[in-house]
Amino acid sequence: MPRVSFRAVPAPNRVVFKVGKEDAGRRLDQVLAARVPGLSRRQARVLLDIGGVFVDGRRIKVAGRLARKDEEVAAVLGGALARATQRTGRDARSEDDRKLPPYAIVFEDDDIVVVDKPPGLLTAPTPESDRNNLADSLARRANPPAPIYVVHRIDLETSGLVVFAKTPDANRELSKRFRDHDFERMYLAVVAGHFPDDVRVIDRPVGGRRAVTHVEIRERLGGGATMVACRLETGRTHQIRIHMAEVGTPVIGDGRYGRPWSPAPPRMALHATMLGLTHPRTGATLSFESPLPPDLAGWLTGTELRKTAT
Repeated sequence: MPRVSFRAVPAPNRVVFKVGKEDAGRRLDQVLAARVPGLSRRQARVLLDIGGVFVDGRRIKVAGRLARKDEEVAAVLGGALARATQRTGRDARSEDDRKLPPYAIVFEDDDIVVVDKPPGLLTAPTPESDRNNLADSLARRANPPAPIYVVHRIDLETSGLVVFAKTPDANRELSKRFRDHDFERMYLAVVAGHFPDDVRVIDRPVGGRRAVTHVEIRERLGGGATMVACRLETGRTHQIRIHMAEVGTPVIGDGRYGRPWSPAPPRMALHATMLGLTHPRTGATLSFESPLPPDLAGWLTGTELRKTAT
């Protein structure tokens, strides 16, 4: 698996403006280059091509579209633009697709597809781009692309199991079960510090909503680190990362909520190791497991961390 650098990826930057009289009737790529600081016209065309531009709330990809007075234009710049081939057209976007880290399909039938996602691959489209993500890649296996519905997401740096729906009915059923917390999801995390022995449930709000994480200590590691298994009762954005940091033992390699750690992992030490669900059509109970991937396993065995703390 190729090593992916995450620290150099810029955070998303949303630039919003209204088209004035002086820009009305000009090409959209020209207007973007004039109104977005630091954005060249070539970069504006790439940003349009990857889907990072919205006009009055609609994603627009046509560089030659003429701007109209009082339209609201939103340009979303960040990691997607930095990762994209700096050309436009089908060949350039195909080149982007070839850069994607490989993923493994664990299970697939007419209703769902379960994938073991590698780090460095987005789960789904974002405001920055509707290309170069797992959902888009799955859809483009067919010609023309077949519908793929996003049921839940895991972070760019996180690896592991994720399920997608392939039909509207499957999407409705799985989305309902996800909202009702009727999924079994377990993550492995290596956290900085001695995770408290007496903490087994973390019930603290995330984003103003109730969030519950059940924690099991799997291994005490050298250097004061701990490997824990985290079972999600709820599924809030960054829930495990926030809860681990609030306890005082952030996930190692977490550039947002964590702290520097040596030896540094190849990326954030978080992996979705188990996924359990009821099949949306047949009602069968399905359970899938994914072991700690080679990049994190190699990091552990190649350092002092595997020496149990005394």
